[in-house]
Amino acid sequence: MNNIIPNKKFFSDIKDILNIARAKTYSVENTVMVETYWKIGKRIFEEEQKGKSRAEYGEKLIENLSIYLTDTFGKGFLEANLKNMRRFYVTFPKFVTHCVANLSWTNIRTIMRIEDKQEREYYLKEASSQNWSSRVLERNIKSGYYKRILSSQKKQLLNKTEKQTINDFIKDPYVLEFLNVPENLQVNIKQFCLRKKNW
Repeated sequence: MNNIIPNKKFFSDIKDILNIARAKTYSVENTVMVETYWKIGKRIFEEEQKGKSRAEYGEKLIENLSIYLTDTFGKGFLEANLKNMRRFYVTFPKFVTHCVANLSWTNIRTIMRIEDKQEREYYLKEASSQNWSSRVLERNIKSGYYKRILSSQKKQLLNKTEKQTINDFIKDPYVLEFLNVPENLQVNIKQFCLRKKNW
C-alpha cells in the first residue's frame, strides 16, 4: 500500500460507485427476499386451507416443510420463520411492493405484530417512506407514536370545531331571538363576531 500514488478524487469516485452499487444490490435483494417470503406464506396458507374456509390441523405441514427446506437450502427455514411468512401473507393478502420495498424482514415482522389495522398501515407507510431502521420503528411503536399523533390531530379538530360552533351559534339570528336579545345588541354582537375572525 505504500507504493500507491495518492489520487484522492479518483479513489473517492470509485469508492462512491461501489457504495451506491452495494446499496442498490441490498435494496433489490431485500425486495426480492420479502416478496419471496410473501409468496411462500401465500402457498403455505393455500395448502393449509385446501380451498376450505378453515384449515385442518394435525398434518404437521410447516414442521415437515421446515425440515425439507433446511435440508435443501440450509439455514433460514425454521418453523417460526415459516409461520411468520404465512402470517405475512395473512396480514397483507395483497402484496404492495412500494410499501415494503425498503423495509427489512425484521421491520415487517415487527409491524405484523400490531393488532390495529390502521395503526399497522400507518407504521408500514411511515417506516417505508421515512426509511426507518428497525430500532427507530421499535422505539416509535413502544412510545405510542401513532396514538400520540392521532390524539393531537383529534384535539386540533375538536378545537377548530368548537370555535366554529360557538361563532356560528352567536351569529345565528334565530338563537339571538330565542334568547330574547334586544335588536340593538344583536347588531353589535354580529359586528363583533365579524371582526373576530379567529374567535
